[in-house]
Amino acid sequence: MKFKIVKDSNPIMKQKSLPVSLPLSAEDKEILDTMLDYIKKSQDEDYAKKHNIRAGIGMAAIQIGILKRMFVIYYEREDGIVQYQLVNPKIIEYSYRKCALKDGEGCLSVDGEHPGYAHRYYKIKMEAYDALTNQDIIITARGFDAIVLQHEYDHLDGLFFYDRIDAKRPDQVLMNEELI
Repeated sequence: MKFKIVKDSNPIMKQKSLPVSLPLSAEDKEILDTMLDYIKKSQDEDYAKKHNIRAGIGMAAIQIGILKRMFVIYYEREDGIVQYQLVNPKIIEYSYRKCALKDGEGCLSVDGEHPGYAHRYYKIKMEAYDALTNQDIIITARGFDAIVLQHEYDHLDGLFFYDRIDAKRPDQVLMNEELI
């Protein structure tokens, strides 16, 4: 399956993605596998340079032009690898406390600069079907992990990280916010 990353200027990116039928079709599983493979390869410096792609840690189906509520995540942290193929995710709990990346967020679909803090929940609980493990799961995520999940989740509702930046006060830190 070949695809191209859809940029934020494309009107499809502002649309809400549609629920995915379960059990997962072979076609949807192939889409998820292809997206996860792309994200993994994008983190290989030699591969990324050779194919002129940017490194990413997540991708929503809408970013390849598919209006389905599913996304993948892959990155390494000190205690291991974080990877998901989430289908029909839903945030079921979130904290009052907020957080933001101190260096700002990036996105494979966004080429322009958007300085400022994208305010997000510090802790979330998300339920979804994980196509990697073939089961319904509940993820409790804090800090960076929560930011990554919310970033991809926003794509399913036609939102970008810069939609969460206060245009008048982009560098304002909220009272209950931690910079990560």
